Amino acid sequence: MKQRPYRKRPLIGITPDVTTARTSSRKRGEPTLLLIERYARAIAGAGGIPLILVPASSRRATRETAKFLDGILVTGGNFDIHPSRYGEASREDLLGEVKEDRTEFELELISWALERDLPLLGVCGGEQAINVALGGSLYQDIATQIPRASEHQKGAWKERGGHPVRIHDGTKLREIVGRDTVEVNTTHHQAVKKLGQGLTVNATAEDGVIEGIESKDHSFILGVQWHPEFLTHKDPFQRKIFAAFIAACKKA
Repeated sequence: MKQRPYRKRPLIGITPDVTTARTSSRKRGEPTLLLIERYARAIAGAGGIPLILVPASSRRATRETAKFLDGILVTGGNFDIHPSRYGEASREDLLGEVKEDRTEFELELISWALERDLPLLGVCGGEQAINVALGGSLYQDIATQIPRASEHQKGAWKERGGHPVRIHDGTKLREIVGRDTVEVNTTHHQAVKKLGQGLTVNATAEDGVIEGIESKDHSFILGVQWHPEFLTHKDPFQRKIFAAFIAACKKA
């Protein structure tokens, strides 16, 4: 593997969403990459160089791109990973929109990062993708499959938090935030079910739903179910997550 060039500020690849947009010259929409600015702002604010990753046409192309990165941020999005990815039959009444091309691209990036111990941060759906990449599974719908669960879709509260989570002792996340509870936002209808290989839970909601995971076998593989990038302007504990990620990327 080629040596990555030295940079004072690490280069962080960020996965975008893929949507369809209409242009003035075309009657039908065409595929469009979309990255919500708050992800790039959080990376830049922590000292990294944000780079939007373009989904590649092949596994080889994906890995060629990843060679130049010092870390990867897998973002969230309003879509579900198809249950066939974790060995379950699809419940069509529970499943939201599926974006197979995006899922394929992100799972390949995650696999590459895991093989090379490249720092990896997963946000919301990104956390779920890390779990699936390591052989874990998901609840297809929290409200249906966890009867005693609280409401986890509070999009209107995304910039001010929605519920507290307990940060587990002895985890990297506890070391990062330095406290046993953090107030987080909550905008998801799925969650980690069976943990992937080598992962441990680092945060749970009051109802027991898994809110964070990390790898015991890698230097920095961290996933959180909430959106810390929404809260960095007001919450120093959310900023610490990105600061720790960038610090790990500098060492990669």
